[in-house]
Amino acid sequence: MRILLMVLRRLYLVPYLWIKLRWYYRHYENNLEAGFAHVKKIADYGIKGGNVEVAAEGLENIPRQPGFIYYPNHQGMFDVMVFLHISPVPFGFVSKIEVKDIPVLKETLKITRSEVIDRSDIKQSLGVINNIAKGVMEGRNYLLFAEGTRSRKGNEVLPFKGGSFKAAQKSKCPIVPVALVDSFIPFDERSIRKTVVKVRVLKPLYYEDYKSMKSVEIASEVQGRIREAIREMQQ
Repeated sequence: MRILLMVLRRLYLVPYLWIKLRWYYRHYENNLEAGFAHVKKIADYGIKGGNVEVAAEGLENIPRQPGFIYYPNHQGMFDVMVFLHISPVPFGFVSKIEVKDIPVLKETLKITRSEVIDRSDIKQSLGVINNIAKGVMEGRNYLLFAEGTRSRKGNEVLPFKGGSFKAAQKSKCPIVPVALVDSFIPFDERSIRKTVVKVRVLKPLYYEDYKSMKSVEIASEVQGRIREAIREMQQ
C-alpha cells in the first residue's frame, strides 16, 4: 500500500525518473556521482510521497574521507531508502540475489556499484566480501547489513555475523555503526499512516580501534552500540 502511495503521488514524474534511471543504468561506468544523485532523488520523492518522515541525527559522524562502510541493524527493504536519503556521499550496498532482477532495484544495484550475494554459496559470498574490500581501498563506500537478514521482530536486533566485518578488516577502513528505529513500518505494515523512521549515525570505529580484535568481537561491539542507541531512541 505504501509503495502504491509513493507511485501515485509522484505519477507525473514517473516517466521522467524511469527514463533517466535507465540512461544511467546503460552509462553507469563514468557517472557514479550523477547516477547516485538521481537514485537519491527517487528515494527522496518516494519517502515524501509515501507519508514517511526520516528523523536523522549524528550525520556529523559520517567520515569526510571516502572509503568506509556503514553497518546498521536491518529491518527491511526501506532501510536502503533511508540511507539513500541521508547519505551525503555515494555508496554501494549488498542485496540478496533473489531480488536482482526487480525493476528499479536492478538499475539501482548497477548504478551504485552494489553487490548481490547468494547466501547458499559460500564461495560466492566470500567473493562479494573481497570485492567490497577492494572497492573500499579504491575509495568507495558501502552499506552492509551484518545480521545477514532482516529482523522480523520490530526494533529487536539480531546477532551480528563476524564474517560481515571481514571486508572492513581487509581494507582497514572506518566502521560506521548506524541505529534504525521503526524502519520496518513503511513496507511491512499494511498502512499508509504518517510514519517517522529514526536513524542515528554513531561515532565510527577506526582501524586503530579494532585492529587487535577478532571479527566476532567487532561484531559484538558494533551490535552492542547499536542496541544501546536503539534503547535511547525509544525512550
